[in-house]
Amino acid sequence: MFSTFFRCSAFWICSGLAMGLAAQAHAGIVLNTTRLIYPASNKEVSLIVHNTGTSDILAQSWLEGGSDSASPDTPPFAVTPPLARMAGDAKQLIRVMYSGEGLASDRESVLWLNVQEIPQAASENELQIAIRQRIKVFYRPQGLSEDPLKAAQALEWRVSGGAIEVSNPGPYHVSMIKLEARKNGHVMFQEDSRMLAPRQRIQLPLGPSAPGGPVELSFISINDFGAQEPYHARVSSERVTQASKAEPHPD
Repeated sequence: MFSTFFRCSAFWICSGLAMGLAAQAHAGIVLNTTRLIYPASNKEVSLIVHNTGTSDILAQSWLEGGSDSASPDTPPFAVTPPLARMAGDAKQLIRVMYSGEGLASDRESVLWLNVQEIPQAASENELQIAIRQRIKVFYRPQGLSEDPLKAAQALEWRVSGGAIEVSNPGPYHVSMIKLEARKNGHVMFQEDSRMLAPRQRIQLPLGPSAPGGPVELSFISINDFGAQEPYHARVSSERVTQASKAEPHPD
């Protein structure tokens, strides 16, 4: 009985180790950027996909419309190659090309680029994990005069009816993380991430608070290069406020 138990235990331990090693061998795909900016003056934009594993894979790439209503369900883009065989530790250039029609001409459009690993046939007791990377593609038509690096500063904030109201008057999307509002030292609102579309206005509900006093707002904006920029503002119901860059805290 003991020997039977030992053999069963050894089998599952060895199987677990084998699957763990197989998972490590299929470490997955890595992209060389967290977002793509596509100026209309460019014929195409590109990124590099790296197969960090040791086994051969197929890399499948495609575009999807963004979450805002201005993005089409079937984006007018071509992604090439849509399917590429990649050896272990190999790199592949993926090109994105716009057909020249179908998107707004007065504001930025956002889409999603998907790159998915398709593992080759697995052997017995081998664990394979298909990994999909998903990044935003921002298409910018010609003639936008505003500076996209100042889009977060252009947001207009105010307290209205128990909520913080924020409006994006510009033509660019603003990606934010770690939004927080405090009043009298108490956290009234928190959100991990939010993207505000061009010309969009939303309300962020505040929790119960003591009357009087402004709301201390903070958030981090993600710029064109994927860098994080902290912002701060004192928001009240008396006037519209624009956030300013916060000073970095010393280590």
